[in-house]
Formats: sequence, C-alpha cells, structure tokens
Amino acid sequence: MQNFKSLIVDSKDSEVYTELRSIGIDDLSQGDVVIEVHYSCVNYKDALASKAGTGVIRNYPMVLGIDLSGVVVSSESSDFNPGDEVLVTGYNLGVNHSGGFSEYARVPSEWVVPLPEGLSLKEAMIIGTAGFTAAQSVYYLEESGMFPEKGPVLVQGATGGVGSFAIAILRNLNYTIEAVSRKKETSTAYLTGLGADTILHPDEVRLDPLKPLAKQRWSGVVDPVGGEQLPHLFAQIKSFGAIALSGNAGGIKFDSTVLPFILRGIRLIGVDSVNCPLDLRRHLWELLSSEWKPGDLEQLIDQEVTLLELPSAFEKILAGKMTGRTLVKVK
Repeated sequence: MQNFKSLIVDSKDSEVYTELRSIGIDDLSQGDVVIEVHYSCVNYKDALASKAGTGVIRNYPMVLGIDLSGVVVSSESSDFNPGDEVLVTGYNLGVNHSGGFSEYARVPSEWVVPLPEGLSLKEAMIIGTAGFTAAQSVYYLEESGMFPEKGPVLVQGATGGVGSFAIAILRNLNYTIEAVSRKKETSTAYLTGLGADTILHPDEVRLDPLKPLAKQRWSGVVDPVGGEQLPHLFAQIKSFGAIALSGNAGGIKFDSTVLPFILRGIRLIGVDSVNCPLDLRRHLWELLSSEWKPGDLEQLIDQEVTLLELPSAFEKILAGKMTGRTLVKVK
C-alpha cells in the first residue's frame, strides 16, 4: 500500500504539536482489519488530545481521531470482507491506538461495527461518538424508569454534539425538553429547530442559595458537562429520576450531599461510551439508524473540514464556539 495522509500529534522538547504527515500502513497500530476512511468527526476529546497537559495522549506520536467510518480494504477476520461499510467509535481509537484522522486505519475486528441499514457513511459520522453518547444516555435514563409522561427532561450543554443529539432523540420519543446553553441568545432558533421546548441559561437552573432539596423540576437530565453545576441539578430532579453524566467540560469535581439520593431516590448514572459492551453498542447504532435517527441530520453540521483544516476546528471547539457537529471529509 502506498503512503497516505494522517493527522499526527507529536511531542518535541516538551512541546506538543499537530501536523499532517505521509505515513505507511506499518506506522499504524496493530489490528486485523484495514479500513479506507471516508469520514470522521471532531469531538471535544479530539481537541483536548491535540494539547499538552490534558492527559488524553500518553504515547507520542499518535494518529488522532476517536471516530471513523469507511470501507474495509482487507481483513484477517471472517466477520468482515473487503467492500464492507463499517464504523468504529470508542475503545482506544485516537488515544492509545492510531485513529480516524487518516486516509487508512487498522483496528481490531472486535471494535468494528457493520454500518446499519438506514445510515450512510457520512451520516454515521455526523452522529459519531457524540450522538452515540447521547443515545446511550437516553437509553440508560429510560432503563432507570424515565418516560415522557413523567415530566420534562433537562439537557445540559445543549449546543454541543452530545446535547444537540440528545434533544433530537428525545424529540423523536415525544419528551418535553428543556435545553441549557450559555449561548441562549444566539442559539434559540437552532435548539428549538432540533426540538427543544424551552431554552435556559445555566444561571436559570442554579439555586441561590444552593440547597440539598428544592422544587422538583425534571424527570431526567442528560449532562455532558459535569462540574459544580451537578449539585444544583441533584436538588431539582424529581423523585426516582436520574441524571446521565457523560462529560467533564464543566470540571471534574462537585460538592454535594446524600439527601437527594436517600430522600428522593434519584440516581447518578455514569455513561462510558468508550468501553460500551459490543452488544449494546450495536443495538444503539441500530436505534440511531431507525426510530431514534434525527429527521434532518444535516442541520446538526456546524462545518465540514478536511484533515488539513482540523487544527482550526480544534481551536473552535475548545473556545466554546461550536454549535452542533464538525464533520471531517477524509475521502
């Protein structure tokens, strides 16, 4: 196989940098399936991985990109054949294993999901890890007993990838949705277009002063943000409601009490999309290709970029200027 282009993060003299390099198949991590990558997408984790001191990347150099979709070129596994359309998200892709910001990828067959009917390679990466994490969050909340008649659902970080997809999925399932965004003034049209019923600024969900228990407002919460806002949410979740926590953009620490948990029976559910079991992973992708699939996936695209344009996309997402998804067209 001839050399191909990949976006590499590397370190030299304690400085971390990204560059587009020409590499060969032997420069990729080991795996029994080789995929010609057609699309990828930009996640917050991808942007963090391009920076020093974030702890995302521990071994340099590394091909970035935690998502990919494409066509199998060769396979040592009987589960896949050349020409199969597939997708890969999660596991160690783009973190400890060369990732999807590359014209070719080589991965273990256990990570590969056949592209479900009802999705194109492009649509799969409009969804990507962000949409998958949103689907996993909603799935866990419904497993915990959430249903539309129980009351509104709050979506934190609503203009981000996870938040945007959570709104679109919840709308398909007939929930009443309250969306939280610091960009309330500029994002209302976008969020209501996705299906949000009410748009709130983060200050409108905070309690002043903070109390362990307050008026019960939401039957469930999708939260890709985390941080010090969490105790304010705990206090306002309805009895036996739950919060699905999948991110730390708001910080990794919070200070709370046990009272909402033991007096209202609320649940805090951790969402780990990286190590999601394969059977659940395939089930959720089937849902995302059918009844949970947003009606207009294109409206979720903020921008489409090439491998060369990725560094500027990283800066945009880290600056909090993203609304929706950044699609990466590789081929």
